Amino acid sequence: MSKQFVVIGCGRFGQSVAIKLAEMGSEVMVVDDNEEIIQSISDKVTYAVQADATDENAIKALGIRNFDVAIVTIGSDIQSSILVTLLVKEMGIKHIVAKAQNAAHAKVLYKIGANRVVFPEKEMGIKVAKGLLSSNVLELIDLAPEFSILEIRMNDQWIGKSLVEINMRREYSVSVIAIRRGDDIDINVEPDRVLLKDDVLVVVGHNKDLQKLEKR
Repeated sequence: MSKQFVVIGCGRFGQSVAIKLAEMGSEVMVVDDNEEIIQSISDKVTYAVQADATDENAIKALGIRNFDVAIVTIGSDIQSSILVTLLVKEMGIKHIVAKAQNAAHAKVLYKIGANRVVFPEKEMGIKVAKGLLSSNVLELIDLAPEFSILEIRMNDQWIGKSLVEINMRREYSVSVIAIRRGDDIDINVEPDRVLLKDDVLVVVGHNKDLQKLEKR
């Protein structure tokens, strides 16, 4: 059974999270006090409800205690963000993700029960900056503070060689977990597969090793 998510606050970040979760097959409820936003997203998620999330009675009436994960994306109004996070925690939702504006805001969110705090603008900025450092890097996904997944273009030395020949583990201490060729992605990578000019390697490893790979 897929998890059920409630997204509270539907700015650009909240909407993108809600729509992506719904596209991936999850049951998603969005809550926002803006009627236009609710109408615009209603056909993209399971439920879209106009309500003041800081009103305890209103939020309880929605039955969100039955959801597995609450995502509080009210980032601009710190007071409301804290209040809503506290309310959903008291309702018994086991996993809470909250958006923060700054470190002090994040510290408070953690103290009142958020399991994870995100800084969407900061994280996107770091991701873009990392991508700009190398024209070969197409996509970078942070798995943990020290490990990431990286999509990287071919260089001339790899074209026409197999994975065995380029030996990523020995040369760069990273592992190839997939190869993307056009719109197709192969996760059952054979070590003797010959690499083509337009192939994209999907690799996983420690950030320090990935940085070396980016600068190759």
